Amino acid sequence: MKSILKSFAVAFAATALLAAPGFAADTIKLGVAGAHSGDLASYGLPSVNAAQLVVKKINANGGVLGKKVELLVEDDVCKPEVAGNTATKLVSDGANLILGHICSGATKAALGFYKDAKIVAMSPSATNPDLTLSGEYPNFFRTIPHDAKQAQLQVQFATKTLGVKTVAILHDKGDYGKGQAELAKKYFEEAGVEVVLFEGVTPGAVDYSAIVTKVRRKKPELVVWGGYHPEASKIVTLMRKKRMKTLFMGADGVKDDTFIKVAGKYAEGVYATGPMDISNNPLAKQAKKEHQDEFGSDPGAFFDAAYSAALAMLNAVEKAGSTDYDAVVKALQTEYVDTPLGKIRFDQAGDATGIGFTVYQVKDGKFTEQK
Repeated sequence: MKSILKSFAVAFAATALLAAPGFAADTIKLGVAGAHSGDLASYGLPSVNAAQLVVKKINANGGVLGKKVELLVEDDVCKPEVAGNTATKLVSDGANLILGHICSGATKAALGFYKDAKIVAMSPSATNPDLTLSGEYPNFFRTIPHDAKQAQLQVQFATKTLGVKTVAILHDKGDYGKGQAELAKKYFEEAGVEVVLFEGVTPGAVDYSAIVTKVRRKKPELVVWGGYHPEASKIVTLMRKKRMKTLFMGADGVKDDTFIKVAGKYAEGVYATGPMDISNNPLAKQAKKEHQDEFGSDPGAFFDAAYSAALAMLNAVEKAGSTDYDAVVKALQTEYVDTPLGKIRFDQAGDATGIGFTVYQVKDGKFTEQK
């Protein structure tokens, strides 16, 4: 943990230098917005590191269109009520592009500000389907598939591989968690699985005994959690302490090493969906090595997606020949770019092509891909 915190401290120090007022006036400004503090910082800080590594390489090679790239880093703590102010600050500071936000609720709260300012935003992790599929945010792109894909995979794995016939679905009432849970419920019911409980809980609560007791009474074969790892770790720990062997599955909001650190031995056997393993991609290997060399640690959650997003946006500016909004959007939708995720471009809705999710299980203290 110490080495990780040290790496983040180095990242912020270097970022501060890049973002200092004395930096070149005529720059391309890349805003980086997300959870950089609080319980979900482990999701947001890897994006800061990714942006710094990409910008460092690009600036060393002459920048984009002959201009250096400048980072503007703002923390939204993953809270929608903060994200609006974060977005306003980035717009007023002259951001040309936004890497972020991280959480779906915060992303949704910020996107209107960027749309009004005609700024492209690209998230490595915001998976709520409506962010792209509603058509409300034509300035929004992402390097992670949306939750409908994730929910379909969860249901397919639960029914085909685990043979589940009954399920309890819990969620955190948030844009990401509840939306994901509702999709899972829809697809489970279509698959003929009985949903014996569908209920939201209060994020950040100290005690989840009431909901765990309710789950035990319903006797589902599987609990599906829609939300992030802090609540998931508490719920699954309580279940195991009550000697409940019910299967537990989350999504990418759970697939984070912090979940395993917090839940400890109770994390063993938990399933979670997350971005496909791209560790054999040469560019992914290279990006991981850059992180290890720069920060002395392995990258964290959504690092590859964030690295790819930074590359994709700056490549689009290069291909467009300017930071003009319409030209950048067109370049994102028509020009392929090589990234740690593979060769990608974006469809008309804003979703990256050629990427997907897979299922992992915690085994011996690590998330292991299920083949």
